[in-house]
Amino acid sequence: MTTKQSVVVTGGAGFLGSHLCPELIAQGYDVHVIDNFAAGKRENVPEGATLHEVDIRDRAALSAVFAMVPGCVGVFHLAALPRVQFSIDHPEESHDVNINGTLNVLLAAHAAKVGKVVYSASSSAYGDQAVLPLVETMLPQPKSPYALHKFVGEHYCRIWSEVYGLKTVSLRYFNLYGPNADPNGPYAQAIIKFLHLRAAGKPMTIFGDGEQTRDCVHVRDVVRANILALRGELGHGEVLNIGSGRDYSVNQIAAMIGGETVHLPPRLEPRHTRADITLVKRLLGWEPTISLEAGIAELKELLHIH
Repeated sequence: MTTKQSVVVTGGAGFLGSHLCPELIAQGYDVHVIDNFAAGKRENVPEGATLHEVDIRDRAALSAVFAMVPGCVGVFHLAALPRVQFSIDHPEESHDVNINGTLNVLLAAHAAKVGKVVYSASSSAYGDQAVLPLVETMLPQPKSPYALHKFVGEHYCRIWSEVYGLKTVSLRYFNLYGPNADPNGPYAQAIIKFLHLRAAGKPMTIFGDGEQTRDCVHVRDVVRANILALRGELGHGEVLNIGSGRDYSVNQIAAMIGGETVHLPPRLEPRHTRADITLVKRLLGWEPTISLEAGIAELKELLHIH
């Protein structure tokens, strides 16, 4: 009998984790989920995964989990306090989780001789750039604490590769969407928020003029990118864009969903995003397979929006 390869998924009870963990189990991995349910949900932890209810800020507890996972081939570091506006409203708490927590994951992974860390980074690190598409060689210009935290995390990963020999890869996600995304609260992503407002017969709320554009990437495509990053030859702190390579205005997204809209004052956020995915295509052979039109159609069907 062949022993299963073990992986750890921090934040595995969250939105991305709810898709990544079942796929890892389906592909034969022994999956260990670390989550404190600050944002994740217990029902997102799939049957067959081992749950460790631990806060990544607790280095001792985190290290104990890593030490008990034999022959861990990889850590998918998803855990974070996400959303730009939350980090502006709660800068200390966000810093503690997103930066100190990431440092703790790297320390624990190195001590446990983990095979590789795949870090969930963010396109928000780019901020506003003079030209599109956004390419990994650009100098990031973070516009919020959250964006800065994610950028710092990339550098921590790179340094842990260069100095300590821990293999790391950082994936810069653009606007992630799909089934299981949380529509509640002031920090919810626009697509899922719009869909749930539409399902409730309420107008969709657009911040500013709605002409800001976003590159939206489906969660199932992001899952595939994570698994390719684990299995691929990369591991020297590389940073790769994970996006669709297309951008749509918030007004266009609202029009795809259909229904009334209302406008609120603009928020502090980058004006335009569109990923250059040349590098990830070359290094991982990854490209998106689900168009925004198809992804929104699927979500409308799931929410019975006609």
